[in-house]
Amino acid sequence: MYEIKGKICEISGSTVIAKGMVGAGMHTTALVGNDGLLGEVIRIHGDRATMQVYEDTTGLGLDEEVISFGKPLMAELGPGLLSGIFDGIQRPLEALKAASGNFISRGIKRRALDSSKKWDFVPKLKKGDTVSSGDIIGEVQETERIVHRIMVPPGITGTIEEIKEGSYTVDEPVALLDGGRSISMCQEWPVRRPRPVNGRLNPDTLFVTGQRVFDTLFPVAVGGMAIVPGGFGTGKTVVEQSLAKFSKADIIVYIGCGERGNEMTEVLTDFPKLLDPFTGQPLICRTALVVNTSNMPVAAREASIFTGITIAEYYRDMGYGVALMVDSISRWAEALREISSRLEEMPSEEGYPSYLGARLAAFYERGGRFTCQGSPERTGSVTIISAVSPPAGDLSEPVTQASLRVSGALWALNTDLAYRRHFPAVDWNISFSLYYEGLKGWFAREVSEELPSLKNEAVAVLQKEGELKEIAQLVGIEALQDSDRLTLETGGILREVFLRQNVFSATDAFCPIDKQFRMLKCILSFYTVGLNALKDGLSLDSVLSCPEKASLFRMSEMPVDGFSEWALGYIESLKKRFSL
Repeated sequence: MYEIKGKICEISGSTVIAKGMVGAGMHTTALVGNDGLLGEVIRIHGDRATMQVYEDTTGLGLDEEVISFGKPLMAELGPGLLSGIFDGIQRPLEALKAASGNFISRGIKRRALDSSKKWDFVPKLKKGDTVSSGDIIGEVQETERIVHRIMVPPGITGTIEEIKEGSYTVDEPVALLDGGRSISMCQEWPVRRPRPVNGRLNPDTLFVTGQRVFDTLFPVAVGGMAIVPGGFGTGKTVVEQSLAKFSKADIIVYIGCGERGNEMTEVLTDFPKLLDPFTGQPLICRTALVVNTSNMPVAAREASIFTGITIAEYYRDMGYGVALMVDSISRWAEALREISSRLEEMPSEEGYPSYLGARLAAFYERGGRFTCQGSPERTGSVTIISAVSPPAGDLSEPVTQASLRVSGALWALNTDLAYRRHFPAVDWNISFSLYYEGLKGWFAREVSEELPSLKNEAVAVLQKEGELKEIAQLVGIEALQDSDRLTLETGGILREVFLRQNVFSATDAFCPIDKQFRMLKCILSFYTVGLNALKDGLSLDSVLSCPEKASLFRMSEMPVDGFSEWALGYIESLKKRFSL
């Protein structure tokens, strides 16, 4: 590894310019100043290199030495990532706290992986086997639930000359290849470069969240991208935490990007206590946390999302389904804006750099469902759920719009709904999903062919309810026809029973997709049967006062076991009551 040495000649916040840096490469790391602060080259002009420094530059002086090693910012990948809490450049926060206390000292460095811990390695190949990029050579039990698959690093091929079972650290070789090369359980990868795959697959499988408004009305596919914009207090963090807890993902990577310290403290204290509802094990055992709060250096905040998605891609390559939560992408964009202003670049809309959309697209493009390199054959996925914090809830601002262009689902949170304690506060009038058409086959196989048509009917009822409420405010509800008043009642039931969900309820926090379908069918059956009863001459009061209407409000708290039978009995009872 070569060294290029220069001297600091200009300092502007987190941006530092060094002279004498001939031969330095773009996006290579450097040690800046006497304290050896970690930085990254982001611009080269002649012998001058501009670097963004990932640590506090207070006290940094001119003419202090800068050393570049020609190596990009790398993520350390191997057993021990799960249950870990890292900062934006993948330094383990627990180790930093042990070394420097509650406040991180300048220039402190710690490895992401524990180099002293031994892992029990079980080989899956034998001497004489030929291996190439992505081949699984063995396994390690990383947590009680997750088996960590040791893979051949990208670009490596050869024949195994030695491999054996035993306890090893992440740095010790577990296999020797011809030519004297070795493979350990640790590999490095540049965070800004996507990890290689064989091919991208169509998004045709539902990413099950257990939240009715998402799964049924605005679904996202496995490997898809959804954004969650909303103003202050609308529940963006709660939504992401609920998805982290209940979504059908093997691995969770949660990126706290630039949020307030008190919010992230809540995440860091709550996550270790949360139990996985499917296994009963602590949720942290399948979670990696990347944390960079608003009071931490902006350059590290900008790098945090790339560190997080590199970890996600690594587990994807093992064949796992990974859910990547970003909270929030707006704070990342603000960091990008600040760095751009330090570089004196021409600003675009609202001061953001002109390449904001391209950078966001490059990030979201790393999500998807893929066939992985190597053998055995396997598929893996990264599903990205990004919170967006538009000022005053204005969805026309640049970050939201740039995210909309490349995402497949919009889960817009509404401030008025949040103030009315309607959670998740998803605005069903402007939210959408582009994945529904591709998921129809999955719904038909796994749930029912009726579900898409029921969804369309529910949306139509909600839209008509909104129109009728405006009319009722002008002329009074008594002036409406009985059928319209029934539509208003049904819209209210859809909102209060189906779209509203209690994350603190042991029964209602997670709703299986089959129960979602049957709940929706019961509500719309009441609506259809009620309309027919009105046409046959029954009064509106008799329809609205029937016991079947009251029982709809108890559905959300009914246990999953036996619900299918109850739903079938409910529809039969409804038909008998109003048969003339």
